Amino acid sequence: MAEVNTGDSGGGQGKHGKKRAKKLSTRIDMTPMVDLAFLLLTFFVMTSTFNKAKTMEINFPAEPKNDEERQKINNALTFILSKDNSVYYYYGEFYAADNKDGKPATQLEKTNFSKDGIRKLLLERNKNTIEEVNELTRQFKDKGSKMADSTYKRMVVSVKGGKEALTVLIKADDQAIYKNVIDLIDELNICQVGKYAVVDMMPNEFELVTAANTK
Repeated sequence: MAEVNTGDSGGGQGKHGKKRAKKLSTRIDMTPMVDLAFLLLTFFVMTSTFNKAKTMEINFPAEPKNDEERQKINNALTFILSKDNSVYYYYGEFYAADNKDGKPATQLEKTNFSKDGIRKLLLERNKNTIEEVNELTRQFKDKGSKMADSTYKRMVVSVKGGKEALTVLIKADDQAIYKNVIDLIDELNICQVGKYAVVDMMPNEFELVTAANTK
């Protein structure tokens, strides 16, 4: 609080008999203000919510016993990330040129992160799963629904992980950047893709990507 010290000084006679005004000295006590500041600081510290670390779930498949097992892919879409934000993809199993099964050699298609690129491709390939998840969401949000939250989440996970659901493999060479990997995973989550994994690139795939980058 502030104090005014009047004292006995001042108020004497000046020249020509005029009385001088008393000089008042003030002293401000800062103790209450400091106490209030610490109380407010304690209050904000106790009531604030600190930012939580943001994490992203990435699935890594079990290591295959041999290369032949690695190539057996059903209902899968493979994305390969490379330099200059390049994104290539192919659907199904990978077949090298002159493979023993006599299958046509796999050809890479190029896409990008625009609305008509990766997202459009995922929406088309994962259409059935998206429709099933949307239907479950509609039932869950229905006013008369008695579906529990845990039941809804379990059913959504089951639909996304079903046998017919799309599986996405993410591969990247040494010239790709982390941002593109994160952006791709974001697109997978938006498009309700529940089965995806980051795996190593095969030598034949690397050759195709290298050839495509030189064009």
